[in-house]
Amino acid sequence: MNITKQLVDEFQLKEFQVVNTIALIDEGNTIPFIARYRKEMTGTLSDEVLRDFHERLTYLRNLESRKEEVIRLIEEQGKLTEELKNQIVKAKVLQKIEDLYRPFRPKRRTRATIAKEKGLEPLAELILKQEIEEGTIEQLAEPFINEDLEVFTIEEAINGAKDIIAEVISDNANYRENIRNMNLRKGIISSEAVDLEDKTVYEMYYDYNESVSKIANHRILAVNRGEKEKKLKVKLLSPDDEIISYLTGQIISNSKVITFPFLQEAIEDAYKRLIAPSIEREVRNLLTERAEEEAIKVFGKNTKPLLLIPPIKDVRILAIDPSYRTGCKIAILDETGKLLDYTTIYPNAPQNKVEEAKKVLKELIDKYNIDIIPIGNGTASRETELLVAELIKEIEKKVYYTIVSEAGASVYSASKLATEEYPDIDVSIRGAISIGRRLQDPLAELVKIDPKSIGVGQYQHDLNQGKLGETLKNVVEDCVNSVGVDLNTATPSLLQYVAGISSTVAKNVVQYREENGRFTNRNQLKKVKRLGDKVYQQCAGFLRISNGKNPLDNTSVHPESYEITMKLIEKLGYSKEDIQRGKLRNVEEGILQYRKAGSLESALKGIADELEIGLPTLKDIIQEIKKPGRDPREEMPKPIFRSDVLKMEDLKLDMIMTGTVRNVVDFGAFVDIGVKQDGLVHVSELSNKFVKNPMDVVSVGDEVEVKIIGLDIERGKISLSMKQV
Repeated sequence: MNITKQLVDEFQLKEFQVVNTIALIDEGNTIPFIARYRKEMTGTLSDEVLRDFHERLTYLRNLESRKEEVIRLIEEQGKLTEELKNQIVKAKVLQKIEDLYRPFRPKRRTRATIAKEKGLEPLAELILKQEIEEGTIEQLAEPFINEDLEVFTIEEAINGAKDIIAEVISDNANYRENIRNMNLRKGIISSEAVDLEDKTVYEMYYDYNESVSKIANHRILAVNRGEKEKKLKVKLLSPDDEIISYLTGQIISNSKVITFPFLQEAIEDAYKRLIAPSIEREVRNLLTERAEEEAIKVFGKNTKPLLLIPPIKDVRILAIDPSYRTGCKIAILDETGKLLDYTTIYPNAPQNKVEEAKKVLKELIDKYNIDIIPIGNGTASRETELLVAELIKEIEKKVYYTIVSEAGASVYSASKLATEEYPDIDVSIRGAISIGRRLQDPLAELVKIDPKSIGVGQYQHDLNQGKLGETLKNVVEDCVNSVGVDLNTATPSLLQYVAGISSTVAKNVVQYREENGRFTNRNQLKKVKRLGDKVYQQCAGFLRISNGKNPLDNTSVHPESYEITMKLIEKLGYSKEDIQRGKLRNVEEGILQYRKAGSLESALKGIADELEIGLPTLKDIIQEIKKPGRDPREEMPKPIFRSDVLKMEDLKLDMIMTGTVRNVVDFGAFVDIGVKQDGLVHVSELSNKFVKNPMDVVSVGDEVEVKIIGLDIERGKISLSMKQV
């Protein structure tokens, strides 16, 4: 099956979508550019589908390349048959190709290769043929005794022949495939404690068995980690008797021959010594790959809403990075995120200078006219929250606080980038600045941190770091490009995620801005060093210029569509300036009047034909000219602002509360309800309907109503339900 046909079937697409998308990718276009500006060619495929498509296309091309290589390697050995070639050509997965290549792969010296060197291959062939019913095996083996080749006894000759047979059986691609499948259907993953007396987080896996076909992804990752940390011994329990019975049925055709018992021994040896250990590795690798793939997807899906939390604009911030011994670091930021002041207070143990801390905070709130106090959610967060809640009651000014994830703040604080941004500021204060800025513009701040450190996944440090890094880079790229970037304020760390822009070009953009002043139109990008026509085509639509010469530069209308956009505006009786003045907010009414159509859809189709433009592109243009500078994050749930605090002891069963989803995992969602510990909504409590994947119901950042259905104050555990609200 050719690749195009396969992608059509797998993705349920039309052929033109697949052909065009492959062509666009091969031309070097970025996924955000294709998703946004080539909708007519792809049939409006989303960036998520395009990413999956690109990944699958790469896999299938690698598969074809490996097929060609394996065919060439076997042909060079003079062993390629037409049947084998057809099997390789028809293979749909890499594993099948490797199984077929296995007998021809150059081997290190094995027991079988040593036996072949001793001239025992013909004896092995005689045993495998199963034709001799008379005489004895000793008579059969005697001619192969050869002291020059170091075969001194009949027993050595027979054992050598059995070693050759065992390797032939082990190398058979069909046997391996069927045995692998039997293990996937009927195998059991078993784990036990290395030391039963050792109390660890893996205690539920100290005597644990679960079917390979049913084991959940997070449990695979858990037992893998326990094994890696030498707390668990993990093995695959295979249906051995069934497998040996299967091999016997496949290989033995005549049980009356004198070689029968020796062939039976070779089969058992082939399975136990050669096949079982490698199949166990393969099955566990398959499970791990599946679990990692799912965990990486979870991580990506959790990261996206975190990056797209709406910015809190035009507020003055007093950000707190809480701690015990070393004190709470305070950073004061103005409406633009500029650092105005910083200090340290010591309200928590061991100093407990509560009144002194309140006095400092009151003075800062008063002096800088503070609106919101973001508090990092790490060490001493809840104690600091109690202090702030008390403080708010004691002052007249209306001030709110909110809890902000500080994951990765310490990584950023010590980074080269933070040193460049704040060369004279102590590392510990930089963390507080990061916490404050995350509230003012989460996306711009979080792109400065390695996405792995943002911390909203499962077992991220155990996963394939290359794949995880690539997935998260793609997520950040999609978020940055869906929001758009202000060309005159963006840092290099934000610009490098814009479609087509490398880290070098990002620095060059900022350097050009510093040397020539602010950008006034998108065309000036062409003067930036190393920003050629292709890069300009990819990035221009995602870069915004507010208060520039052309109001379209503050929209995601691509410069290639400016001419058509102006024709549309003029047809409707507007001018370019009317975009800036907000006069096109009800542009659909003008379109209906202009076309004298009964429905908006038919009016839009008519205008699209007039302008010789695709309907999806026309709709995008209309959305942009209605509201230039539109930020899609405004439609996302905003952080919850509080002025009072709850303690675990305040909670009661059946309480209904509003909370924020902090993390979504295979088995449910963790929700911050304003106490020290996040509560868990188990997957079974998310909805009255069956939920296969919690992400079908909730996302990170969602504001949800929950009911408390379980409380263990001693262990700090809260069980929540969404379906019982």
